[in-house]
Amino acid sequence: MRLLFILSIILLPALMAPASAARQWQTLVTGGDLSAWHQLGGEATYEAVDGEVIGTTVANTPNTFLATRATFGDFALSLEVKVDPDINSGIQIRSESNPEYLNGRVHGYQIEIDPSPRAWSGGVYDEARRGWLYPLSVNEDCRQAFNREGWNHYYIEALGSFIRTWVNDVACAALNDAMTAEGFIALQVHSVASGDMAGRTVQWRNIRLTTGDIAARPWTDNYVVNLVPNTLTEQEKAQGFELLFDGASTDGWRGAGKEEFPARGWRVEDGVLMVEASGGAEAAFGGDIVTVDEYATFEFSLEFKLTEGANSGIKYFITESYGSDASAIGLEYQLLDDEKHPDATQGAGGNRTLASLYDLIPADDAKTVHRPGEWNRARLIVTGTRLEERVMGSRMKQSMFVGAHVEHWLNDRKVLEYERGTQAFDALVARSKYVVWGGFGLWPQGHILLQDHGDEVHFRSIKIRRID
Repeated sequence: MRLLFILSIILLPALMAPASAARQWQTLVTGGDLSAWHQLGGEATYEAVDGEVIGTTVANTPNTFLATRATFGDFALSLEVKVDPDINSGIQIRSESNPEYLNGRVHGYQIEIDPSPRAWSGGVYDEARRGWLYPLSVNEDCRQAFNREGWNHYYIEALGSFIRTWVNDVACAALNDAMTAEGFIALQVHSVASGDMAGRTVQWRNIRLTTGDIAARPWTDNYVVNLVPNTLTEQEKAQGFELLFDGASTDGWRGAGKEEFPARGWRVEDGVLMVEASGGAEAAFGGDIVTVDEYATFEFSLEFKLTEGANSGIKYFITESYGSDASAIGLEYQLLDDEKHPDATQGAGGNRTLASLYDLIPADDAKTVHRPGEWNRARLIVTGTRLEERVMGSRMKQSMFVGAHVEHWLNDRKVLEYERGTQAFDALVARSKYVVWGGFGLWPQGHILLQDHGDEVHFRSIKIRRID
């Protein structure tokens, strides 16, 4: 019995070692020691006091970074930050500084520290490269998480290509991007131009990191910005998304009004679904394509790349028996080169421009647009039910109206929203070209359509989830 007890004492630490090693945290700043760090960029100052790093602004100097000398790939990072509410800051991860890139300018993923009214703390900005990758226009809950006056806890998880952030335990960014797999971590003091902004501070403390066998935090329902083409992250799968195009197959699509996918006019090349140019004649070549399935309430997204002067569209609630010889009739998220296509100046108030509800509601003028030859992200969200009451002859008809609320998003900014079946919606239809189609836009479900308008347009990363 005594021998078994002794063996248990000896073996217990060994049995526990893998679990404890998996969560072994490394403190990156101890006392006043910053020897594991070095300064890059501008001339702002840093000092360490009792494990707390204090960065102080200096006028008329570029963004300044205190960077780890070591680089990290997969990790979880935990720290606290407090910032002067009048300045901006950030935490660089998987970042680099190479002489051949902008004379050594620091570049890479930055987790935002933003006490301004915009309140995008926890979002992901690509410093000195692509700009905003995960703006908090897609996550209102996170915008409320940051405390402008006190300390804030950041938790950053970078596993493979998937980067997620939390601010004060509120889930914020969910970014899938494969551009940079490893790099240093850095603490930013943002540049300030005026002398009265000098001497402002940003403070960090309890900076800890683990690179062991990290278990991902539970998946959330946060919107995922997935920049790896034609893929689904585990979080998207858990949310119920499915790919409608995997980069190779056209399964799940067919020609509008047909049983098969068009034999010409559309092709798959290098992971892209492309509608070919046919001289500008609408549906003259391959024709529109529609999803095999129909949808009532859903979230749909894709990336599209226009050629110069191109016209196309994403139509939804398509009922094929209700259409025309040229193209099926339905609600349309307009795809258009606003600068070069004349349709942008037609209609009323810009309601035929990119991301508009075609001929009905214009997209927000402040929309973010990437020019022809660059990829844009379109997103449709259809939710909600309400009781519809309509006079049918001398009788009042009541029915449940499904998919009442619709949102159009472009490049992760909401550019319009509306309610189907309301008096306001009916009035818009009455002044549009759709007035000749009885009951336009009121179908309870339908196919999603990609339009062949005679111009070359590219699509990829097409995905959808049904919303109960």
